[in-house]
Amino acid sequence: QGKSCFVEALESTVTEDAFAKARRKKQRISRSQLCRQCRAMQLTLRDVKDSKIYNEQNFFQRAAKKDRVEKWKKVHSLPLLGIPSCVGFGLHADKYRFLVFSDLGRSLQSILNDNLHLSEKAAFQIAVRLLDCLEYLQENEYVHGDITADNIYVNPADLTQVTLAGYYFAFRYCPEGKHVARREGSRTPHEGTIEFISHDSHKGAGESVSNTS
Repeated sequence: QGKSCFVEALESTVTEDAFAKARRKKQRISRSQLCRQCRAMQLTLRDVKDSKIYNEQNFFQRAAKKDRVEKWKKVHSLPLLGIPSCVGFGLHADKYRFLVFSDLGRSLQSILNDNLHLSEKAAFQIAVRLLDCLEYLQENEYVHGDITADNIYVNPADLTQVTLAGYYFAFRYCPEGKHVARREGSRTPHEGTIEFISHDSHKGAGESVSNTS
């Protein structure tokens, strides 16, 4: 289960020692099952045996390196793209696997929980930014697999800054241009946020672009 803490910014190359030092400076601010909100950084920390965070790490290493994202933005003439930058990852005490991200802002779910209302313009802006993210993912052979308000982050000061996070269930549906054959039972069924689980996921099949959450 994830933990909540406060840490200062870590070096771009995260080592176990750096993480341990930052961990000693922590100050609890909230509880979250999957991630930890921090002033300068956002961390995801899970048991090393939990495959979800490893799956997310694998996605960032394979399909979302910073230079790759920047190149895609340039080709598509986009000033912003809501794919988060993973600035570090590693193991702590051989028990926990962690990922480190720049601060993503505030989740859309937390805004809804506070009964705050988005303007129609803001809602459309978020939708457009998410479509850009999905286009990037599909062009890089992935589907997200768990698009929920908890995984959508916005900058409260600038709603044009939208980030799609939470790649625990990201699936490489088309490696090297070859679509993965649909096989029920090939993955753990019912994974994801229960309200938004796709038909494929309920059946334990890999997500596809035609039937994703």
